[in-house]
Amino acid sequence: MPIASMATDLDEAFEACRRETAEWAKTFYLGTLLLPLEKRRAIWAIYVWCRRTDELMDSAEAQSRSVEELAERLDHWEQQTRDLFNGHVSNDLDAVMAHTLERFPQDIQPYLDMIEGQRMDLTWTRYPTFEDLKLYCYRVAGTVGLMTQGVMGVDQAYTSAPWSDSPDTSDAAVALGIANQLTNILRDVGEDRGRGRIYLPQEDLDRFGYSESDLMAGRLNEAWRELMAFQLERAREWFTRSESGVRWLSGDARWPVWTSLRLYRGILDAIERIDYDVFNRRAYVGKVNKLLDLPRSYALAQFR
Repeated sequence: MPIASMATDLDEAFEACRRETAEWAKTFYLGTLLLPLEKRRAIWAIYVWCRRTDELMDSAEAQSRSVEELAERLDHWEQQTRDLFNGHVSNDLDAVMAHTLERFPQDIQPYLDMIEGQRMDLTWTRYPTFEDLKLYCYRVAGTVGLMTQGVMGVDQAYTSAPWSDSPDTSDAAVALGIANQLTNILRDVGEDRGRGRIYLPQEDLDRFGYSESDLMAGRLNEAWRELMAFQLERAREWFTRSESGVRWLSGDARWPVWTSLRLYRGILDAIERIDYDVFNRRAYVGKVNKLLDLPRSYALAQFR
């Protein structure tokens, strides 16, 4: 269906994307509100595409499907995504993505890689090494950095001179996605075990003497605290890697990105505050702390 035929519904579709982002990604959503409207709406559209992809595997309805049925759904979604990148639009949510791709052109590969990440969830319920987990984190979250970096844009100060080369922010964008996914994993250990999934690398469980049965029982002991402290430090290292790319971004994107980065990293501090008890309590950054961090992130965006 041509995008033009959906023009009257486009604003409504973007509003639907806004509402969904606000409902399901509160910390991320706060950062997007600091962007100019056009960039803000593009990020919402990309987020909803990613959520639609994730829901193929993680929705309540998906839990009743067989592996074969889920694989078929992913194959269908991949074809629909390829069609979208070729200009074929079948509904309003496709239309907002097509509009976003038209305004902010990008490569299809990160989108296909994310679908591959969902395919990993068909067969992977354990991750032997961190290298295995890192691949998963790249596919389901590092790709988001690649999808959104073109929307954020690069500061013209780095590209306006004839001899200038546009800086490559890809590594930092991927690092931020991996950091965010590692944070999700640490926050959601209790929830994931209920679905029979353990994302913490098996090599790390062995290293700290914390067994899979301990994890399934939600056992809080010194081995668990040492294991989690190690995992939090690793996640923080990935956030630090991501920081190097923020200064290259366009002026209207640096504050939102710093805000999202710092607030999401704050979840790691929240895990420490609940003494690593992610089995029984949810770690989150409160509204007051979110508001207090805005001027700090603004200062970093101006001077770092």
